[in-house]
Amino acid sequence: MKILVLNGPNLNLLGKREPEIYGNQSFEDYFETLQTQFPKLDLEYYQSNHEGLLLDKLHEVGFDYDGIVLNGGAYTHTSIAIADAIGAITTPVIEVHISNVHARETFRHHSYFSSKCIGVIVGLGLDGYRLAIEHFLKESK
Repeated sequence: MKILVLNGPNLNLLGKREPEIYGNQSFEDYFETLQTQFPKLDLEYYQSNHEGLLLDKLHEVGFDYDGIVLNGGAYTHTSIAIADAIGAITTPVIEVHISNVHARETFRHHSYFSSKCIGVIVGLGLDGYRLAIEHFLKESK
């Protein structure tokens, strides 16, 4: 089973950026934990601060992988292009947000992605990624 974890802008700063919101752990360290928890899965991680590169990655894997766990960062609230890409591919996508976006600034309350995804996980910290992967595993049985 092949699953892509796809992170958008500023998520490369996890562990440094606003630790009171996002915690103290880098995503690279957390991804190692995921690989340990799911040793039989082919987990891939990709992060970019550039919208076009995220689109390219969705197009690249969106017809061959078993699942995509997507944290689009701020693009969640602005990118119709990424929403269109999610709608165009056949690989199911779960939207994940580390913080509870509904308890933050009003502009974060709207997601262009949610209606294109099979589910949304918000506010459970990095654990949201694990929960998304577990859902893909459960659905594959």
